[in-house]
Amino acid sequence: MLDIKFIRDNKDLIKEGARKKRMDFDVEKLIAADDKRRELMTLVENKRAEQNAASEKIAKAQTQEERQALIDSMQDVKKDLQDGEEKLKEVMKDWQLLMVQVPNIPDISVPEGESDADNREVKTWGDKPKFAFEPKSHIELMQSLDMVDLDRGTKVSGFRGYFLKNDGALLSFAIWQAALEHFMTKKFTPMIVPSLVKRETLMGSGYLPQGEEDLYKTQDGDFLAGTAEVATMGFHSNEILDLKDLPVKFLSFSPCFRREAGSHGKDVKGLIRVHEFFKVEQVVLCEASHAESVVQHEAVNRNTEEFIELLGIPYHTVINCGGDLGLGQVKKYDIELWVPGENTYREISSASYFHDFQTRRLNIRYRDTEGKMKYAHSLNSTAIPTPRILVSLVENFQQADGSILIPKILQKYMGGREKIENVQKAQITT
Repeated sequence: MLDIKFIRDNKDLIKEGARKKRMDFDVEKLIAADDKRRELMTLVENKRAEQNAASEKIAKAQTQEERQALIDSMQDVKKDLQDGEEKLKEVMKDWQLLMVQVPNIPDISVPEGESDADNREVKTWGDKPKFAFEPKSHIELMQSLDMVDLDRGTKVSGFRGYFLKNDGALLSFAIWQAALEHFMTKKFTPMIVPSLVKRETLMGSGYLPQGEEDLYKTQDGDFLAGTAEVATMGFHSNEILDLKDLPVKFLSFSPCFRREAGSHGKDVKGLIRVHEFFKVEQVVLCEASHAESVVQHEAVNRNTEEFIELLGIPYHTVINCGGDLGLGQVKKYDIELWVPGENTYREISSASYFHDFQTRRLNIRYRDTEGKMKYAHSLNSTAIPTPRILVSLVENFQQADGSILIPKILQKYMGGREKIENVQKAQITT
């Protein structure tokens, strides 16, 4: 959420931000609602002042007749105050609804574009594998090695359900452990955070009201979050941080849930797009400085690139165009891994910064060196998601015999093995 004074002083900037993000937002409607809000607040404050002044006179009245006369004269003021407060409540509802829809202004470096098809490549890393055989998809590979059971996943969990088993499960645990080891060298505080969160927390982090259709909701009105970022951002809500502790850096792990609303025709098979998954997420709170946000943004994105490089998976990094930015994002990078079976890159991580968009909603502040209260800036970036990472890993490291080489960084977590192979075939060979 942006400051209303900033919005009023920069209407054209807000309009341009909404245009660049391809979002339909009428800033003039908000200004009109704010004018009405201000008018009613002034009326209510004046009537309260009148009522308070009259109360003091009543308290000092010398006779019952004088006291009663003052009480009678205040009936109209009391009624006007009640009417004004009721009108203010209704106007505040409209005003608040419009305020949470104001898009944050994208950075000048964000390219123009309508959708992810217009994102711009800024980096490539690694050599794409060249196979002397017909490569298999991750589904074929993992099913043949008894690493996944999609049929029973569907039977038990429904559409997009899955079971990871044997080396599929072990490989996921190995990735989590390797990720923890790598990211902890970056001085993060590790946390396991709730997936079940209140509506207010999702509103504060910017996932509501726009993204509600993609969230699972409980019968009590709470939600299952699609990222550990949500609960982590709520951790310091309504708190004042100490300047000396900034930046605050969390490495958060949680189960995640997404309905994938509107994507029923996309990636209906395999592990690319599932309803239930796990994420390790980087979340940073820093000083209210654009320059500091930029530094931290580059750092968290590079942390994930480094981990992908340790795994040895080819990737490229793109800067997201305006039309592919969320409501609160100022700038975002996506890291996309090479998927041989599809002959394309697929997203594995997003790194975004928000300035004070989230912290203003969540009331996360600190005092600067002059003692002035400021809203912190926030950032987040995927460290690693499972099981999606398995798709690129097994496809890039597959061998002609159907086995899968295990990246060196994961081998110590896989009993020292160098490859995943069919046990029966391996026994026959030996």
